[in-house]
Amino acid sequence: MKTMFQKIWEQHEVVPETPDTPAVLYVDRHLIHEVTSPQAFTLLAQRGLKLRRPELTFATIDHSSPTRTEQIFGGAPISIESAARQISQLERNCADFGVELLALKSPLRGIVHVIGPELGLTLPGCTLVCGDSHTSTHGAFGALAFGIGTTEVAHVLATQCLLQRKPHTLAITIEGSLASGVTAKDLILTIINRIGVAGGTGHVIEYRGPAIRALGMEERMTVCNMSIEAGARAGMIAPDDTTHDYLQGRLRAPQGEAWREALTRWRTLPSDAGAVFDREVTLDGAAVEPMITYGTNPGMSVPVTGSIPERRADPVFDRALAYMGLHAGEPIAGHPIDVVFIGSCTNGRLTDLRSAARLLAGHKIARGVRALVVPGSQQVKRAAEAEGLDRIFRDAGAEWRESGCSMCIGMNGDTVEAGQYSLSTSNRNFEGRQGQGARTLLVSPLTAAASAVRGRVTDPRTLMGA
Repeated sequence: MKTMFQKIWEQHEVVPETPDTPAVLYVDRHLIHEVTSPQAFTLLAQRGLKLRRPELTFATIDHSSPTRTEQIFGGAPISIESAARQISQLERNCADFGVELLALKSPLRGIVHVIGPELGLTLPGCTLVCGDSHTSTHGAFGALAFGIGTTEVAHVLATQCLLQRKPHTLAITIEGSLASGVTAKDLILTIINRIGVAGGTGHVIEYRGPAIRALGMEERMTVCNMSIEAGARAGMIAPDDTTHDYLQGRLRAPQGEAWREALTRWRTLPSDAGAVFDREVTLDGAAVEPMITYGTNPGMSVPVTGSIPERRADPVFDRALAYMGLHAGEPIAGHPIDVVFIGSCTNGRLTDLRSAARLLAGHKIARGVRALVVPGSQQVKRAAEAEGLDRIFRDAGAEWRESGCSMCIGMNGDTVEAGQYSLSTSNRNFEGRQGQGARTLLVSPLTAAASAVRGRVTDPRTLMGA
């Protein structure tokens, strides 16, 4: 009896690990972007190396891409010089090494972990790597997806293989079902709160159970996306009919007889009944509430209806609260906010924008609150505009932008000012993540939209149906 992880690992193991050396794994897909690839290409050039399988490498521009339309399509220069340099360097590297690039004006461009699935590059049973922490997103399809460092990017470009120690396995089962107003983002924040930011260290997580099976593909991506925030090497969900329906007809997905053959393979991937995991954790989905972080890592969270906990003799906790300007024992609901960001590879997909728009429809964003809505890809942007979601956001008073990582990391100039409170649908709330001195509170798109209307942290259930 084997777990899904074991099956995929064994199918891609070129050389088994030994006590002295890691295993050599074959890589099916390599996604790159402008931030972690320049040094890798430089290393190849210095050593006179070519790409081993250039047709399996795909590049996009996302971290540094401007989100203002005039800087992409209107002829205005990119305002951040470092971002402009990174973009032009990726363009040169892709041209020199024969890598397919979704350029700045491409209608298919977007955040790397959004465009991979929507183009059908991400497939069940494949191994996929990217020089980005949140590569675990692709595990939602039953892929084994690792975030890798710059040196590893160079190694994969040159060899199409990755050196890797075999992780342990952790099964997280979510029983029951999520209540109305509770989202996949709330679920993963609850999981991280439960097991801790180091709870998945050295493990690949498989998310299981009826609450997981009930999620759509975009919700599953949200869950797997933040596996790294629990310290996990990767996160996975077994493919099923929901997965197959999402992939069928995608631009780069198998077609015709190849599709039928792929379905046959994919149906063998789920963990066998009775397969043994190294660890198991079970949570009750019905007990999950809308969540919000209050500190400086994603594990420091409480229900929106809760209060900031008290911890004695914990200098890390004390420093986090001091940075955030919050106090133990005080309720988090009702705290004033300055900025709302809806987007990122965690919550920048069409279903995320739909949920936020449904809540914002007929409302205005509170005076003094800046709201920025950034689609995860140009395809998401066009689909949202076709449904009129952009008009809902604009009518409410939000800014509607071109796709990119944007305020999640702020490399393109979309930042939060020092001391401001930002409700963000992104994945990290570290000190300075959204700008020097910025104070980030991670939430779902529903909670972000509700709080934008009220101008303070708000339980979205109080506005649903209003």
